[in-house]
Amino acid sequence: MAEKAQRVGLFVTCLVDLIRPSVGFAAVKLLEQAGCRVEVPRAQTCCGQPAYNSGDRADTRAIAEQVIDAFAGFDYVVAPSGSCASMIKKHYPGLFADDPLLRAKAEDLAERTFELVSFLTDVLGVEVVESSFSGAVTYHDSCSGLRELGVEAQPRKLLNNLPGVEIREMEESNVCCGFGGTFCVKYPDISNKMVTNKADFVAASGAGTLLAGDLGCLMNMAGKLQRQGAAVRVRHVAEVLADMADGPAIGEPDPGSEQNKSGSAA
Repeated sequence: MAEKAQRVGLFVTCLVDLIRPSVGFAAVKLLEQAGCRVEVPRAQTCCGQPAYNSGDRADTRAIAEQVIDAFAGFDYVVAPSGSCASMIKKHYPGLFADDPLLRAKAEDLAERTFELVSFLTDVLGVEVVESSFSGAVTYHDSCSGLRELGVEAQPRKLLNNLPGVEIREMEESNVCCGFGGTFCVKYPDISNKMVTNKADFVAASGAGTLLAGDLGCLMNMAGKLQRQGAAVRVRHVAEVLADMADGPAIGEPDPGSEQNKSGSAA
């Protein structure tokens, strides 16, 4: 008898939904290729991390309750983001320390929640994916994924198994890029110094493509690299692994968009 496919709920994340939907489609492709049955609950919302980091526990709890309900019944919950996955996995249970019923539900969700690449490698045992991507890449280890979820070797393992890919490690690949969600708003000067250092290390690696697993970090670094005039393209690692890296990189204009069409005609 064939093994039953794992039913996976995809936690899309706000930035992927609003800024880079291709990352979500890449995640679905990778999960389906690994044999999962993927669903995207329409009732899902933000994970609540911005409110949580700002100290607003009441709104964070309300958001968390909605997420818990939206992802009830799935075998696993997977997010193409270390920060969102770690918010659910590491911080949801503590939000409900005074409510045994909700804490139990939060703990159950936490046990079923994983970052995308970690889920593919650590849970499903994926070692090789099919992708025609080629070139030198460098990888940024996003803070939450690295420090709270232990995501470091997993993306490099899959990338190393792509025949045309060469990984060129940058200096301080495991140091924060300065985004940090609300951190870059509260401390813009410090944030700018951090992303400037990161962009310098990326450029010095000689890689033509920068990869990471969190879109917030990628947008932050892409913006700085473009302002510095660096010839480095920025992509989410899922897009490369899913062989969906043929479109514009992060921060690049889409030549097929209506805005660009109208701008060209003006």
